[in-house]
Amino acid sequence: MTAPLLVAGVGNVFLADDAFGPEVIRALEQRPLPPGARVRDYGIRGLDLAYDLLGGCGTAVLVDAARSGQRPGTLSLIEAEPPDGTVPPEAHGMDPAKVLALATHLGEEPLPRVLVLACEPQVLPAGDEDILPGLSPAVRAAVEPAVIALHALVPLLLADPAAPAAALGRSMENGPAHPAALPAHAPATAEDR
Repeated sequence: MTAPLLVAGVGNVFLADDAFGPEVIRALEQRPLPPGARVRDYGIRGLDLAYDLLGGCGTAVLVDAARSGQRPGTLSLIEAEPPDGTVPPEAHGMDPAKVLALATHLGEEPLPRVLVLACEPQVLPAGDEDILPGLSPAVRAAVEPAVIALHALVPLLLADPAAPAAALGRSMENGPAHPAALPAHAPATAEDR
């Protein structure tokens, strides 16, 4: 039986901050999410993720590094737009737009709702640069806040897969999550205040 919620880490562990998604998934091994959430590190296996999106999950949260022009280490929750046909399907592409385009191309059923928990990278190699393993300090510091955000977000999505993204979260800076950055129903802890 397929879990109703998929939490997917995406990124290349050999390309600096692109390893953010896999690092968050690894941190979740110490603090598992509630039953009903399937957690998996996809790395750079876009085809596997595309097939799993078509495999019956109701909602997916992709954890990835993504440039948005914010301060490095800033977390954002983004609702992925359904593919509009302008992004060609690519079996080896791992950014969310390419994976969604591939899944749409492969399947006849509608895609599940897809949210992206994105971290603003500080170091991403451009082109064919050498291997750069390891996260930058700003992105490394965002791993634990991402785990905290997922522990607040996942129970809400399990209870209501259609919860509006605006109520689920906003951009959040590094360090303890600001109460306004957490989902509306998540109680703030003493260190968040």
